[in-house]
Amino acid sequence: MRKNLGTKLVVVVAFLAAAACNTVEGVGKDVQSAGEAVEDTAN
Repeated sequence: MRKNLGTKLVVVVAFLAAAACNTVEGVGKDVQSAGEAVEDTAN
């Protein structure tokens, strides 16, 4: 249950960060950091 909550939180933060980005490069960095956070949560 806790892992699911953490994953959902990361996804929401990633979407908010992507919406705030003005460049494609910035979105790529946000998606990368979100992926790393999900990976860390899974470990």
